[in-house]
Amino acid sequence: MLLHGIFPPLTTPFYAGGEVYYKKLEHNVERYSRTPIAGMVILGSTGEAILLSEQERRDVLKCAREVAAPDKVLLAGTGVESASETLRLTEYAAELGYDVAMVRTPHYYKSQIELPENMLAFYRFVADRSPLPILLYNFPQATGYDIPAEVVIALAEHPNVIGLKESNASVEKLQQMVAGTKHVKRTVKVTETLQALTPRMLKLGTAQTIAGGQASSSIAVLESGIKVREKQAGFQILVGAANKFYELLQAGAVGGILSFADPAPTAMFEIYAAWKDGDMKLAQQKQQRVALAADRVGGDLSIPGVKYACDLNGYYGGPVRLPLLSLTAEVKAEVEGLMGDIRN
Repeated sequence: MLLHGIFPPLTTPFYAGGEVYYKKLEHNVERYSRTPIAGMVILGSTGEAILLSEQERRDVLKCAREVAAPDKVLLAGTGVESASETLRLTEYAAELGYDVAMVRTPHYYKSQIELPENMLAFYRFVADRSPLPILLYNFPQATGYDIPAEVVIALAEHPNVIGLKESNASVEKLQQMVAGTKHVKRTVKVTETLQALTPRMLKLGTAQTIAGGQASSSIAVLESGIKVREKQAGFQILVGAANKFYELLQAGAVGGILSFADPAPTAMFEIYAAWKDGDMKLAQQKQQRVALAADRVGGDLSIPGVKYACDLNGYYGGPVRLPLLSLTAEVKAEVEGLMGDIRN
């Protein structure tokens, strides 16, 4: 699966009493589906997944899948502390029709987790058995564990591990991982315009092959009119730092899973699009435009800040779930000022 572009890690809407507000989740997914993002992450850290019950996680995955546009890649956050429970949720996501499982690093038993062989065994167990391709997920700001570049490079050899979501904003580490996985070559199906092709799109019609000069250049045309080809993709690294997204793209990232893309998907896409087109001056200008808001709202204020910024931009953010607390009136005013010219 091609993972190039912008992937907002969607928030989970709640009523004031704390129950999941599924109608608002549907509203958000439908609206994101009309933006130029490549896909969506359901049950990422920004989705407060760790605060949901097992049944709520399943219900959220089901709700989002039912309304997402078929051309948007769907990533399910399925990582929990246990490998077997991670696999169970991953299998459920596969049954629903998700495209990729994003599996965060377990972290609770620090002295054991920090041993490379434990982390390698965990991911290999899941990847060996998973019906979905695995995206590793490193979030040291929350877990207190930063997966070493050497462990990522070793896991990149597994045929069912297709990439990494890296929330550590270190350019040096990213460059090390890019260099260490450069030899990994994989072929993925894409559209004629080199966009990701999801199985949900394939179900729209039956593919027929049009002969090309070489196997790699063959194009298949679906009954729906979608043209399909193959593209070489290596080990794909997506980053989580919206405030330095351009710099990380330059260092070798292929896209971003960015909490700031929740309230500002188009603004983040504009950085990516300019960079992809080779217009580095414009990409830097677009980055500078959002840098302060991304750093404060998506970084310092975290989920409460992101949710309030969503409220300002036409998405439902709403309340957070305890132990998180919503923003004070003073901080809300600050967010309003930061988001004043960042509309989507």
